[in-house]
Amino acid sequence: MVEIESIVAFEQHLAAGKSLANVILQGLDLSDQGRALLSADLTGTVFLGCLLDKDTLTAVGSRGAMIFPPFSGLPYFPYRPQLYTPEELYAGFEPARPESYADTPDARIYAHWQSRGGANPPSMLDALAQRLHDQAITDALEEALVHEGKPRRVVAIMGGHSMQRGQPDYRAVAELARELARQGFFLVSGGGPGAMEATHLGAWFSGRSDAELDAALEVLALAPSYTHREWLSRAFEVRATWPLREADFLRADSLGIPTWLYGHEPPNPFATRVAKYFANSVREEGLLTIARGGVIYSPGSAGTIQEIFQDACQNHYNTVGVISPMLFLGREFWTRTRPVYPLLAQLAEGHEYARYLLLTDSQEDIVRALLGFARELEARSSTPG
Repeated sequence: MVEIESIVAFEQHLAAGKSLANVILQGLDLSDQGRALLSADLTGTVFLGCLLDKDTLTAVGSRGAMIFPPFSGLPYFPYRPQLYTPEELYAGFEPARPESYADTPDARIYAHWQSRGGANPPSMLDALAQRLHDQAITDALEEALVHEGKPRRVVAIMGGHSMQRGQPDYRAVAELARELARQGFFLVSGGGPGAMEATHLGAWFSGRSDAELDAALEVLALAPSYTHREWLSRAFEVRATWPLREADFLRADSLGIPTWLYGHEPPNPFATRVAKYFANSVREEGLLTIARGGVIYSPGSAGTIQEIFQDACQNHYNTVGVISPMLFLGREFWTRTRPVYPLLAQLAEGHEYARYLLLTDSQEDIVRALLGFARELEARSSTPG
């Protein structure tokens, strides 16, 4: 079905003489479009959270349209047509006053979510609004995975939320992400602090020098953990000192996928796009599903280990149509500190994904493996039949 998400697109659609039958109109103010609507074929037309005047609302329903009305009293829009940006989520934040975070849309949505029962809303309306919101985010996310009509080479980096700025592991993730962004990969992560922030920081600095990245890391290390009062302020200081330049945007473009389930951890502001969900299960499964170019596992704890075996399950049964690389950064960590890799290698024996497992301490090994897999996918797609 055709989706129309702006008044400009709506007017262009009608001006081209196209029908509105079986068209989805999402989040539009159509209060003054009654005449245009009632002169169109509305068979199967879907209105998602659109504003209609009273007479038009009554009429379109009798003409075969399906109407999902707007919700009132919510700090978020369930039918939103696009992903979030850090600028939207952090609107009103003042780095000189870290406590001003409480007044941002991100914090207000989290407070509202908590007041409505958190992950178990007692109200059917709250549950429905959250599910509609998450579906709208998924729809918008799919659009972000395509550039100029071609699928992007999506690679995810997973790792611990408690990985601190200033640690060698944090630097390693940032450097790896920067090189991958330079090689044309679209970086995604869980969108939070720690290794996730390092992922997007690396992409943000893909057009900048080693000295600039070093300087930024020093600033961030002054507030090492997301529990530090100035954690977000230091991030905004880095953004202001080394802003994203227009010429660098394509390779610096990255996607964070956080959740309000962990709303006490603010999303990092270095991801240029933010697909924030209410349902953590949808967010985690979706993140692994879109990372068809491969998933890198930096040191982490229970959440990262859960993601490893979710990813392994997708590869083991080939549930998404592509068996993609699983690459582990840190031999000591993944064989002794958290001895996951030996079990995974044993599980993969006799299966195709065994040849896409990599355990290494080398960033270069990971980049080389992902580039090789990308060439392999391109060769497959260009082979007839």
